[in-house]
Amino acid sequence: MIYYLSLLFNYSMIFMFSEPGHEKPSLLSVNPGLIIWQIIIFIILLILLKKIAWKPLLQALHSREQGIRDSIDQAEQLKKDSEELMIQNKKILADANSQSMKILNDSRDAANKLREELMAKAQEDSRKLIEQAKVEIKQEKDSAMADLRNEVSDLAIKAAEKILKDNLDESKQKKIVNDFISQIPSN
Repeated sequence: MIYYLSLLFNYSMIFMFSEPGHEKPSLLSVNPGLIIWQIIIFIILLILLKKIAWKPLLQALHSREQGIRDSIDQAEQLKKDSEELMIQNKKILADANSQSMKILNDSRDAANKLREELMAKAQEDSRKLIEQAKVEIKQEKDSAMADLRNEVSDLAIKAAEKILKDNLDESKQKKIVNDFISQIPSN
């Protein structure tokens, strides 16, 4: 915009100071008066720009530069914060992993201990059952042997009675049978 205004001003000055009978000057022709006026207009334009536009332009540039610096600083701070959060997350994850491994190891140990206790209890119970069965078998065997001795003694008495047909009293018969039975092995 300023460029067009300066061109308009220059052409108007050229037409104002040009002599009426001469040809219109060309853009490539050197005119000392025109050069002086252009320098004066340029200096005035620089002074006006310095007073009117230069300060706001510099302020806008400085504010933009400060905004960019603030944005960069904020981005760096956010980067540092995110790196710290990542480190904290890694620590938390490592702690969680170690705790889960500890829980797994504790549960394995507890399961192994429980299994061993159950195995020991089962072995103890089976040992007790076997011992109890042996005792019962021995009692049954002893009972059967006693019954068998009584049966044998009764049979022996009856057999002896028939064979001897002798009048032995019953106490003598039992004594003879008991002596006979005592000679028989107990197993």
